Amino acid sequence: MKLRWSRTLTLLPALALALGATTVPAAAGTPAGDAAAERTAVSSGWNNYSCKPSAAHPRPVILVHGTLGNSVDNWLGLAPYLVARGYCVFSLDYGQLSGVPFFHGLGPVDASAGQLAAYVDRVLAATGSEKADLVGHSQGGMMARVYLKFHGGAGKVNTLVGLAPDNHGTDLNGLTRLLDHFPGAKKYISELTPGLADQIAGSDVLNRLNEGGDTLPGVHYTVIATKCDEVVTPYRSAFLNGSDVRNVVVQDMCAIDLSEHVAIGLVDRVAFHETANALDPAHATPTTCVN
Repeated sequence: MKLRWSRTLTLLPALALALGATTVPAAAGTPAGDAAAERTAVSSGWNNYSCKPSAAHPRPVILVHGTLGNSVDNWLGLAPYLVARGYCVFSLDYGQLSGVPFFHGLGPVDASAGQLAAYVDRVLAATGSEKADLVGHSQGGMMARVYLKFHGGAGKVNTLVGLAPDNHGTDLNGLTRLLDHFPGAKKYISELTPGLADQIAGSDVLNRLNEGGDTLPGVHYTVIATKCDEVVTPYRSAFLNGSDVRNVVVQDMCAIDLSEHVAIGLVDRVAFHETANALDPAHATPTTCVN
């Protein structure tokens, strides 16, 4: 098993690019570095469980990282952006595999949705709120829908914002179809990193998730995608269909925006501004290249 995990860890950077990774942790060298990052987040008002939502922003915002991301590194841009605008912001780690530190979102998507369910309950209890808003990057946007549909989340969430979510899976520009030509490849991925396998277009999880419609009553949906996405392909597979859905392409608001899959969740100010608009549509302002 050590040998198999050694091979898998060697392949993680490639799998990250292939199936919805966010960013390689900057402090991945030691547990102390990770703890320091968490302390920084709390001191800046992010993951501060004493934070109470204001009348202007009455719901806590929970950030759901993508594949191989974690609760800190995926949100070094967006979390402070929202905190500065008066939101109570929280983030969780999910999809951890034994023996794999820092790189999360690799476990089965359904089990990860159960972790999100417990975390939402924790945040609601701490803040005294009836509902939360969710912002998910890549797998985080899709997995949040699994939580809504199968883990009782629909009644606890007001708004779901997906940043380049793989709502209908990805074909990696056709590359996933090549797995059929390599005996055992699908089984190997499914056994060692089920969270990756669950994101391939046509997976059992995605089929169950999208059966009967993309959305649920009472939840407001926004999807923010980029034409430059090299991970969720085709990029329009991120979009949802439903009466309470807004599908956005960042290049429609800023033609020179070249953000790809990672950048749209980590540093893209156009995506950040559209996220803020989705969280507070009553005070939405036009999104441009200079937001």
